[in-house]
Amino acid sequence: MTTTTDIIELSERHSAHNYHPLPVVVREARGAWVTDVEGRRYLDCLAGYSSLNFGHGNQAILGAAQEQLQRLTLTSRAFFHDRFADFCAGLAALCGKDMVLPMNTGAEAVETAIKVARKWGYEVKGVTPDHAEIIVMDGNFHGRTTTIVSFSTDPDARDGFGPATPGFTVVEYGSAEAIRAAITPDTVAVLLEPIQGEAGVLVPPPGYLRQVREICTEHNVLLVADEIQSGLGRTGDTFACQHEGVVPDMYVLGKALGGGVVPVSAVVADADVLGVIKPGQHGSTFGGNPLACAVGSAVIGLLNTGEYQARARELGALLHERLRALMGHGVIAVRGRGLWAGVDIDPSIATGRQVCEALMRHGVLAKDTHGSTIRLAPPLVVSEEDLNWAVDRLTEVLEELSAALPAGSPELAGR
Repeated sequence: MTTTTDIIELSERHSAHNYHPLPVVVREARGAWVTDVEGRRYLDCLAGYSSLNFGHGNQAILGAAQEQLQRLTLTSRAFFHDRFADFCAGLAALCGKDMVLPMNTGAEAVETAIKVARKWGYEVKGVTPDHAEIIVMDGNFHGRTTTIVSFSTDPDARDGFGPATPGFTVVEYGSAEAIRAAITPDTVAVLLEPIQGEAGVLVPPPGYLRQVREICTEHNVLLVADEIQSGLGRTGDTFACQHEGVVPDMYVLGKALGGGVVPVSAVVADADVLGVIKPGQHGSTFGGNPLACAVGSAVIGLLNTGEYQARARELGALLHERLRALMGHGVIAVRGRGLWAGVDIDPSIATGRQVCEALMRHGVLAKDTHGSTIRLAPPLVVSEEDLNWAVDRLTEVLEELSAALPAGSPELAGR
């Protein structure tokens, strides 16, 4: 039998080292659980960075994919196909907007939103050609293309890939006044994540999104919400913006829209925004393909029941209550909303990577970010029992790592 070690060694020999995965090799999965090549089971508390909101092997999604695979997978947008209209109409209705521009990956959708915002700025707002500015946030993560990393503030994402693409102004996340101060006559859009995922599941101050909406409306600037991670049920509403009753001008969607089966992304907006794109000005061979539309329509159907949003609200309350109880016991901060949490580990005890490696040995898969932070985002189908079990394992891991500290360490003082 090929072992975990064999597969990892072969992978490291023949693939670029652009990731640093945990040393687990997954073979199969169902619901919130995955099984490795040697038969060990793990509770998935990452869910493909929220791509698997509806769980591994969701029968509604797989059924739609399997049926479509037997009929038609690709026409390109050179022709219509019979799944396209229903997908676009369904997603537009879910978002309360007029039009959909489908793409594949989240980064493609962000690039699309940038192009649409600039074109809208020139043709509708009247900005001087080639002068459009988009305001973005410190700590942002919107993808890995050369344009997107040009306005990243993460040195790992940005450094070594210049020259940077101009046209972006970075301001403090969570400060509406910083946005107001940065707006000029050339500003066409404000691009933000309603909750910053890669930055550590950062939730902005209450009222922030409402203030940003008001500022954008006042200055005739598009509000573009990157809901690629935060959207489609993860936070307890269909979109994270809904927690403040905010409707952006453009939604940028991806990840869970493909149900963990196929890459599906989209920009969704009203006709006075997306209508600026004309034939030949933007496209994608695979964007809006029949398989993607079949899967995306199944996802929309699941969201229309409200079941998954309710699960995220109810189980999210339990998750955050359990995690907050660990503060002072190896945890120094807990953030997030719904079934999405950023947990700051006391750096004197362990790094986030060390905690995730220990969790893996205890049967829980999670991912670290920015040194001492771990992220928990299980599929929305996770059971209450399994969720409690995962937090119990985190409790054990923190106790073990604390106990392993040398006797007399200052961080043990007062314990």
